[in-house]
Amino acid sequence: MHHRIREGLSRIAVAMRSDDWNRAKATGLNPTQLSILDLLEGREAGLGVKDIAFHLGVSQPTATDSIAALERKGYVAKRSAGSDRRAVNACLTTEGRSVLDASGPTDSVAEQAVAALPGYEQENLLLALVKMIRQLQELDAIPIQRMCVSCRYFAPFAHPDAARPHHCNFVDAPFGQRDLRIDCGDHETASPSSRAASWDIFQQG
Repeated sequence: MHHRIREGLSRIAVAMRSDDWNRAKATGLNPTQLSILDLLEGREAGLGVKDIAFHLGVSQPTATDSIAALERKGYVAKRSAGSDRRAVNACLTTEGRSVLDASGPTDSVAEQAVAALPGYEQENLLLALVKMIRQLQELDAIPIQRMCVSCRYFAPFAHPDAARPHHCNFVDAPFGQRDLRIDCGDHETASPSSRAASWDIFQQG
C-alpha cells in the first residue's frame, strides 16, 4: 500500500512539474527561480540562502545561482539579516511581485484533477496532505510550514459547530476543515509544546 501511494504521488508530481514549467516559461524564468519568488512572497524579512535551499529541496549552490539571476533581473534584493552584517536575506522586490502577479493564477492540470473530485473527497485529501506534511516536518525532511496546525493563532475544535469547528485568533473567527491553510502569510510558528498540544486536539477531534 505504501509503495502504491508513493507511485500515485509521483505521477501527480510529474503533472505538477509540467505545470511549473509552463507557468515559469510565461515569465522568462525557470521553475526554481519562480519557486523562489513564490517562497519569498509574504515574507517581508526575506530568507537566507540556506533556508531557501531547504524549503525548495535544492542544493545551496543552486539556490545561490538562482538568487543571483533574480537579483540581476531586479526581482529580488539582498538585505541585512539582523545584527550580523555578514548575514543577508533575499527579499522580493516590487518588480518580483509583479512577475508573480503576471504568472498566475493558472488553470493547472493538477488543479483541474482536484476540482473533478467531489467536495468531501477534496476535504479528505486536504486533511491527508496536512498530516503527511506534518510528518515530514517531524522527520526534519522539510522546514516547518506556514500551516494552520503549526501556527500560534490556531485553536483546533474550539467550537461545537461541525461546519466551522476551528478558531483563528489572528482574525478572531471560526473556520472549517476545508479552510485549513497549507501556506498562510499571517502564520507565526507556535512553540514546540504548543504545536504538539494543538496537534493532539486536532487529531482527536
